[in-house]
Amino acid sequence: MEEKIEEKKEQNDSILEYGTLENLPDIKVMTIIGEIEGHDNLSPSAKSTKYEHILPKLAEIEADSEIKGVLILLHTIGGDVEAGLAIAEMISSLSKPSVSLVLGGSHSIGVPIAVSTDFSYIVPTGTMVIHPVRMGGTVIGAPQTFDYFRQMQDRITGFVCDHCRIKQNRFEKLMLETGMLSKDVGTILVGDEAVQEGIIDAVGGIHDAFSKLYCLCDEKSK
Repeated sequence: MEEKIEEKKEQNDSILEYGTLENLPDIKVMTIIGEIEGHDNLSPSAKSTKYEHILPKLAEIEADSEIKGVLILLHTIGGDVEAGLAIAEMISSLSKPSVSLVLGGSHSIGVPIAVSTDFSYIVPTGTMVIHPVRMGGTVIGAPQTFDYFRQMQDRITGFVCDHCRIKQNRFEKLMLETGMLSKDVGTILVGDEAVQEGIIDAVGGIHDAFSKLYCLCDEKSK
């Protein structure tokens, strides 16, 4: 009884600290929630995903021969571009099969993370917001600044288009759409719209995601 209580406590601590489940021996479940935190700490009251937690966990998954695959659950508003791209690159470079599932939403820099897996799902009411790179705070109005913004945008666009079926010119058109967001440029895609655009592979839920992941794991083992 005490062992079960201790195991449950360790599981809860793992979810609170890292957003992972430890009690599935062959599959690792990880969550990307809230705002993706970069080098600056967010408010303690804000829901966030810390890249310094996610990256070591992904390295651990790669090194652990007992883990056969990883499921990424996404419900994020986006956040730090560099941190988000680092997470996406890490997931895409795993040798283990991976599946992502977009739940409430995977916005902004959450888009590259959603497409970084071997297969991606979105629930029917899930959303994805595609828009250009934005930066808060003071921005120096110099050519070098705009070159940096363009370079960062090219990195995001290139990654997304390399990891899903959408073409670059179509992705850029969605990104620069002016008629959908009242105070911004960009596009909101809901459920099947993200599939029709070629960003997400299929509409589905948690059962579909687990079934696909186990299928990929079986294929790899053969």
